Amino acid sequence: MQICNVCSGETPKYRCPACRIRYCSLSCYKTHKANDTCQPLKQSVPPPDQDLNGAYSNEDPWTVEDLLDDDHTDRVPLQRLRLLGKSEELRELLRNPHLRQLMRSLDAADSKADAIKTAMQEPLFVELSDQCLQIVENNY
Repeated sequence: MQICNVCSGETPKYRCPACRIRYCSLSCYKTHKANDTCQPLKQSVPPPDQDLNGAYSNEDPWTVEDLLDDDHTDRVPLQRLRLLGKSEELRELLRNPHLRQLMRSLDAADSKADAIKTAMQEPLFVELSDQCLQIVENNY
């Protein structure tokens, strides 16, 4: 079990996007930023270029810490995630009011993991998930 790198009192739920330290709350994040202790990580050697039909480009390289971070075993490069915004099939699915309400409730949920488990019981959400995976995994 890990503890917050700022207050050393709670289990961390978040990571600083710049330096990747773990923290447990908004107040700890603000303290971390206010103390000028945030030192952004240096970029590792970027992976080789691939086109949009491949996986990624040098625009969004991964760091060694990203690859070794055990909290996120399945990472999708930003270049691939951008393809989601270009998918007409995904746009069509998101026009469904029921799915939009389901997405709002997921966003507002206190326990995202539990909310996702519940949402995966909905065939429409499973269809959305499958469509997203198909887009980001295509030639991935």
